[in-house]
Amino acid sequence: MCADELKRCGWAKTDLSIAYHDEQWGRPEHDDRVLFEFLILEGAQAGLSWETILKKREAYRRAFAEFDAAAVARFGKRDVARLLKDAGIVRNRLKVESSISNARCFLEVQREHGSFDAYIWQFVDGAPIVNRRRTLKDIPPSTPQSDAMSKALKKRGFRFVGSTICYAYMQAMGMVNDHVIGCHRYLNVAASRGR
Repeated sequence: MCADELKRCGWAKTDLSIAYHDEQWGRPEHDDRVLFEFLILEGAQAGLSWETILKKREAYRRAFAEFDAAAVARFGKRDVARLLKDAGIVRNRLKVESSISNARCFLEVQREHGSFDAYIWQFVDGAPIVNRRRTLKDIPPSTPQSDAMSKALKKRGFRFVGSTICYAYMQAMGMVNDHVIGCHRYLNVAASRGR
């Protein structure tokens, strides 16, 4: 079957979103740097389309020190001013400042749990939840697991981590498999049960 004949989740329509869908979305992720990257990107996405964030992903990588949480945690007022002038990212003061404060919270979680991975995957008992969604309409905006994650992250001082954002994060990081069952990635992702 040719790549352009493959059945995909309905949201993957552009070259950029198709590549992201086929290569990354829903694949279980355990690298703390990637987990931090998506914490920033999902927060930046609030109120915007994911396509917008995908287009800005490389600019975010440059602006946020290749998603090195320790480097971002050291950002100060000059860095905030620099970021608010960077047309390559979402120039929203609250989102920029939350990315920096979230980096500090992220490091605290790493110190306490050994890794952010060890902490965040507890919300799905360490293994991806494999759903059986037939259509995009079957996918909820949040779940009890994302509610629990949101509540726990907020208690630790994280911002831009509402339940809907947390559920999108869980989908992106493969904590849940929400590829629809007719998608060519469904079985492949379902087979990669985590570590």
